[in-house]
Amino acid sequence: MTEESSVGEQQPTDQNPELKQNKHAGIAFAHPIEEEFARLLDYYGLRWEYEPRTFDLRWDEQGSVTQAFTPDFYLVDQDIYVELTTARPKLITKKNRKIRRMEKLYPDVSVQLWKRSDLRNLMLRFGMDDQAAGIMGTDAQEKKNG
Repeated sequence: MTEESSVGEQQPTDQNPELKQNKHAGIAFAHPIEEEFARLLDYYGLRWEYEPRTFDLRWDEQGSVTQAFTPDFYLVDQDIYVELTTARPKLITKKNRKIRRMEKLYPDVSVQLWKRSDLRNLMLRFGMDDQAAGIMGTDAQEKKNG
């Protein structure tokens, strides 16, 4: 990753101590899968930015933002935003709603939701078997939440 493609680093907080552990290229990631994805992008020389932009989705009567969406990655050369999720399929409805709203409000912006199975398949394709095993199925989700 080049210096100009990185965006401000998130700071670890007491509410999210995971940020202290998931660092790559000087960026503190909110989830370990984001760090693995960044490593994969770097390995293949793809330029990326982490959470570079927040899209306003809903406003109240005073014009204050009440809902927003910040995709995890922006793939610079592909001009695509990518949101990663390891949530169980039945729990990703909220993200799907936000993406549909974003597509309606920002039709020129391309965003993709990559689910657990998409991430796992990508990792397996590139020989990241150990990392892939950690994100698939109910056991992986229980380890994360447990």
